[in-house]
Amino acid sequence: MYLKNFSVNGFRSLQDVSNIPVSKPTILAGHNDGGKSALLDALGLLVGTHSMVDDDRSYVRSADTEGEDSFARCTETVVVGEFTLDNWEQREFDLPSQVRLRRRVDTHLDSSLEIWSSLPNDDRLADLSQYLLPELKELAAEFGVKPENPKPKKADFEKCLRDHGRKNSDTQGWLSAPSGLQRRMPRVLIFDGKSARPDDAVKTALSGKFQAHMTDASLQGKLQAVEDEVKERLRIDAKSLCDHIKERCPDLTEVFVEPDVSFQRGFNGAPLRISRVKGASVGLDRSGLGSNRRVSLAVWEWTSELLADEEPDADALEAHGEQDNEIEPPTVQTIVIYDEPDTHLDYHHQRKVMGLIRKQAAIPHVSVMVATHSMNLIDGVDISDVVHLKLENLRTVAERIGADELGEAIDLHLGKIASALGLRNSVLLHERCFLAVEGDTEQRAFPLLFRLCEGFSLQAAGVALWACFNNEGALHLARYLIKHGRTFLLVVDADSRSLPKSIFKEQKLREHFGPNVADYVKFIGETDDAGTDDVPELEALFSNDLWATVANEVWPKNEEAWTPEDFAKLRNEKKFSAAVEEMLQTGSDTGPGGKPDMMYRFALALRDAQQVPQQLRQVFAQVRKLAE
Repeated sequence: MYLKNFSVNGFRSLQDVSNIPVSKPTILAGHNDGGKSALLDALGLLVGTHSMVDDDRSYVRSADTEGEDSFARCTETVVVGEFTLDNWEQREFDLPSQVRLRRRVDTHLDSSLEIWSSLPNDDRLADLSQYLLPELKELAAEFGVKPENPKPKKADFEKCLRDHGRKNSDTQGWLSAPSGLQRRMPRVLIFDGKSARPDDAVKTALSGKFQAHMTDASLQGKLQAVEDEVKERLRIDAKSLCDHIKERCPDLTEVFVEPDVSFQRGFNGAPLRISRVKGASVGLDRSGLGSNRRVSLAVWEWTSELLADEEPDADALEAHGEQDNEIEPPTVQTIVIYDEPDTHLDYHHQRKVMGLIRKQAAIPHVSVMVATHSMNLIDGVDISDVVHLKLENLRTVAERIGADELGEAIDLHLGKIASALGLRNSVLLHERCFLAVEGDTEQRAFPLLFRLCEGFSLQAAGVALWACFNNEGALHLARYLIKHGRTFLLVVDADSRSLPKSIFKEQKLREHFGPNVADYVKFIGETDDAGTDDVPELEALFSNDLWATVANEVWPKNEEAWTPEDFAKLRNEKKFSAAVEEMLQTGSDTGPGGKPDMMYRFALALRDAQQVPQQLRQVFAQVRKLAE
């Protein structure tokens, strides 16, 4: 079975977290205590590697008789997974290719694995795992069904009874999962970067191989037969105990014991010893932290080779052709979990870890989940595979860019748009305010002008600057950020309202931001500082005197100096910025190499915040306040 995504209810801070992807890889990001480790343990609970304790159950808030808040542990914890089954599993368990399974833990911490399926009209068929073989035979005879296997075992009777229950069903719901399905759950390998203990890494790596050997077809039949035989004998031994309890406690209608026997939990570890001098070996717990870090990384790298070796040979599979009924069970999915793998590593080794993660994720039967604070790791994957976890009212909330959007927004691939606009994953997750501008000119000039006015950089203020480049997809991204409570401001030249097919027309902006466009969009240049109308663009906001002063410094005229009148006469041109650019290019040997370069060098030459027009100073002050 391949786990595609999972949801959690009632586990620690995860009171209700949905649709967490299991990708290649998935990155879990967020603040400390945001729920990353809880989410990984919840995954372990689903697949059967984590044992629930009372402290794992979420607190539920309620009001007492006096109206004050009180807290109590929830009565049920549920982890639901969406799975894809391979052909062997579909045949073996008589199930479709896509199924939903859940691990449910009740108030007594009793765990059960359940499947969403057709509910039998006869309640006795809802949980077949509770019956012994003789009881299954009696049920089969009563309903007139027979297993296909001429020498049927317990699983064969369960299968034919389950099929009968599906055919005689009027509704769907949760019922006990087929016996044996637990053994096809993904295996989980956890590498904890916080401890940097190579012995643990070695145990994790070899545990995966141990599980692979235990499921080998040449061994599994023998081991499974012994395991099933031991379970059946124990259940028979326990039946007299159950009968005795029912006799002494007549108010109980059912008493049964389900023995838990598994040979797969028999590998306890493989302590690693090293030696720098022949014959003088020591345990790594007696070695230095530097050695521990390097050896841990080497173990993680070696694990990639083990995982790759488990991948079935493509030629062998093709040779079987249509005779796939004889193929042994395929390799189960392996989910490799890295919990803060960058904690003990420098920048160089962080990059090596990212390469290692990519290598492991490329193996077909392997998925990877990484809980990290590293911007290198967060920025190294597609934004759709980043899950941002944060606490709100002591509850974990999961965010994914585009994950809950439907239709048009998904079609535009928000993550690709963000990347094209220069927004890294870490910026999308962590910056406090997003300042959008029209294009290259503003993107190059605004950082200099903001620093001059506010005394520090946009980045230091927590502001992400990005250019729309007349791309309507940028407005879709802006709408998404606003919908999810992110602070956003779009600054546009006034003349952009009237441009043909402009995305900044009032009607288009209303489509994205609703009727309150003014809350998100600021048009600059509608009036200048003196209250004079018709200042339609950024460049025209600056006075003629200032243009002449900067031009004489940056683009000196070939013969005489530039004067304010040179720029004043261009105010009547249709596009002031284009006219100034052309005049400086033809009148100076060092003329600008385009409008973005002109405004960048112009802003770079300014020395006093008062040289920046008041409209821009007000915009920058507003942006700074929004980012606080």
